[in-house]
Amino acid sequence: MERQKRGYSLFTAIAMIVGIVIGSGIFFKADNMLVATNGNVGLAVIMFCIAAFSIVFGSLTFSQFASLTDKPGGIITYANEFVGKRFACALGWFQTYVYYPTLTIVLSWVVGIYTGVMFGWDLSLAGQIYIGFIWYIICFGYNMISAKLAGIFQEIAMLIKLIPLIGIAVSGIMFGDPVGAIMNPTPEAIEATKNLAWISAIGPVAFSFDGWIISTAVAHEVKNAKRNMPRALIAAPLFVLAVYILYFVGICGYIGPEKVMELEDASVSLLADKLFGTGFAAMIMVFIVISVMGTTNGIILGYIRVPYSLGIRNMIPGSRFVSRVNHNTNVPFNSACYCFVIGVIWWVIHFITQKYGFLPNSDISEIAIVMNYLLYIVLYYAAYKMWRIGRIRGVGAGFVYPLLATVGSLTILFGGLQNPNFFAYIAISLIVIIVGFFYGSNARMSI
Repeated sequence: MERQKRGYSLFTAIAMIVGIVIGSGIFFKADNMLVATNGNVGLAVIMFCIAAFSIVFGSLTFSQFASLTDKPGGIITYANEFVGKRFACALGWFQTYVYYPTLTIVLSWVVGIYTGVMFGWDLSLAGQIYIGFIWYIICFGYNMISAKLAGIFQEIAMLIKLIPLIGIAVSGIMFGDPVGAIMNPTPEAIEATKNLAWISAIGPVAFSFDGWIISTAVAHEVKNAKRNMPRALIAAPLFVLAVYILYFVGICGYIGPEKVMELEDASVSLLADKLFGTGFAAMIMVFIVISVMGTTNGIILGYIRVPYSLGIRNMIPGSRFVSRVNHNTNVPFNSACYCFVIGVIWWVIHFITQKYGFLPNSDISEIAIVMNYLLYIVLYYAAYKMWRIGRIRGVGAGFVYPLLATVGSLTILFGGLQNPNFFAYIAISLIVIIVGFFYGSNARMSI
């Protein structure tokens, strides 16, 4: 078995989480949240808190696993060591063939969308996907060349992406009317609270918060991982929640929720133009494009290590091939190639679903995210069992955190049920999971 070197610091681990979670979602999904809540800003803020609730307690639970093992694989390692090899294989297959590629494709597509906005191009869907696919190739390219280069880009992108978020948040709150946006909803927004349609907002909110667990894929490359990964998993989600709420309230308070819904993904450009003028607005769009690029980079950085993590356990076809590491670059090159090809297939699926409107107010990634949270529940239960036998100490760490994380995951699942295509996509996910579960019988118990 080939091992990778430990080259990432605590700051890189935090940058992974913050850099992946904060990115396209808050810019790309703000209008979707408001559409789902019929423009009710206060209700959307509650949705933010619910999603953060799940993530914070999920992170606290996974931080216990991170303090016990730092073997390659992150969440796959946790599943293998604390649940069983078949579940680990099923989870790994789902992440390899559904979860990671759908996130990667949607985020690359968003790069195309905001590149068009930045240059003032009226791009068609094909044009957005063309630009997104170019970034997809470039991002995979340098991630294959150097693990260090990918980590540096992640750190820089994290710092850059905070500029537009904090700048817009502070200015929108200072010069807008955030209190009025929350406390004085329109009659239509009030009416939205009388049925359960608003719960569908959990889908885009979950997308905006997703990605925190991806950092565990590089846990085995983090220096002093048993100490630093728990720190990163606890600090980063709380920081993200604060930034998100400030930005969302700021933009809604300044231009109004109706305008955000009307302009959709271009609302941030209008706000920046009104606040700072045309020149600075253009600069803000540059920051946003880099922000989304950084998010895509973080997803790919984690993704290319998942087949490798399965390969070293004989959990995937061609395990010997995908588990090879290029020691000059410290990258599992073959695993990265494997991921690239899977992603190309999902590019085609994404284009079809968007072109023909199969997923209104949604995309291919949202159901995958919901399914992922459902699988986390198995690991939360494993944490509870470990507390019962004394491997995890403290009622909070072994009982309260897993319980609250499970409640959060079930809430996200309930929100996903509001999507009309939920069961079709869950069926596809379950096929992959079941095949992976049975393939897991060939896997080695440990590495």
